[in-house]
Amino acid sequence: MTTETPILQFGTSRFLQAHVDLFVDEALERHDALGRIAVVQTTGNPQSLRRIAALAAPGGYPVRIRGLLEGRVVEDERQVTAIAAGFDADRDWPAIRALVATSVQVIVSNTGDRGYEPVAGDGPHLLDGDAPPRGFPAKLLVLLHGRWQAGGAPLTLYPCELVAHNGSVLRDVVSNMARAWRLDEAFVAWLRGRCIWVDSLVDRIVSEAIEPAGAVAEPYAIWVMQAQPGMVLPCRHPRIVLTDRLAPYERRKLFLLNAAHTFLAERWLLEGRAADETVGRAMADPALRRDLEALWEDEILPVFGAMNEGPAARAYVAEVRDRFANPFLAHRLADIAQNHGEKKRRRLLPIVVLASELALGLPQPRLSAALHMEAA
Repeated sequence: MTTETPILQFGTSRFLQAHVDLFVDEALERHDALGRIAVVQTTGNPQSLRRIAALAAPGGYPVRIRGLLEGRVVEDERQVTAIAAGFDADRDWPAIRALVATSVQVIVSNTGDRGYEPVAGDGPHLLDGDAPPRGFPAKLLVLLHGRWQAGGAPLTLYPCELVAHNGSVLRDVVSNMARAWRLDEAFVAWLRGRCIWVDSLVDRIVSEAIEPAGAVAEPYAIWVMQAQPGMVLPCRHPRIVLTDRLAPYERRKLFLLNAAHTFLAERWLLEGRAADETVGRAMADPALRRDLEALWEDEILPVFGAMNEGPAARAYVAEVRDRFANPFLAHRLADIAQNHGEKKRRRLLPIVVLASELALGLPQPRLSAALHMEAA
């Protein structure tokens, strides 16, 4: 461990608690992590403040892993102590700026479906003040500018948002904002060319929160990273995959797991199904299960076949099928249905577009119906 908190994490979601933070915790046990984590909470309500205090408590917080892995039942609980400090952005901004200027080496984020959008009112007047910008890209810009001004080494950034090419997209959002703020071109060059923005993909179903901190998750987990020269890893872990070809992993998760979740949420909304229905209960409905299987078989898997990715896609569907039927997770469709319109555009529309680009002439009635409902 090189410093007390070389990893700065934006977000305190149950997903981060049971995936990234758990990975680092397990790696720390093997002396194979960069160090511990400082988390930044950007919503300063009382519940959020309780969460950051609980995350950084000396005894840690619980993560329960429940489900099936390679045919065997897994039920395990671990106290995660990887988080050394918790910050509230509004209250602790000067301390966060000082940390990034001096000791942080890696930044991880998971800011939600609209986290990369600029927020009105953010601007260069916030570069030197004690008040943070409201938007995540502007927060990053202010922190990285302070790092550059202090002569700090470039950082490695790992966005975990479900955005294709998330590292490249976030880099462009932040650097375009820097130009809009008329910041020094030498800084923009450092930002774009010296800092390392890693395209990455995370995959684990985290179904429930434990209050005030903690989560329940499935055994399956993977963190896939696009390999880049000079990148600093937050940790080494058997479920971290470094690859030169991230796109096939992204397509499989987005088109086969995420699209299936959104398809089930669409049916849940349209049919007024039980408010507490879970993915597992939906999979136990024979008619709904048949429709989901037809969605995979008739409307999505042929796209992978046309790209010579059919066997890997079918193997992934087999894993997803078992994960969805996991009897131990209460993964509620009401949670999946949040921001449903945006999720349909991100998860369903690209499948239809790609099928058209490949000139497959593929009927996709279920996908088209869902997208038509959104347009209507």
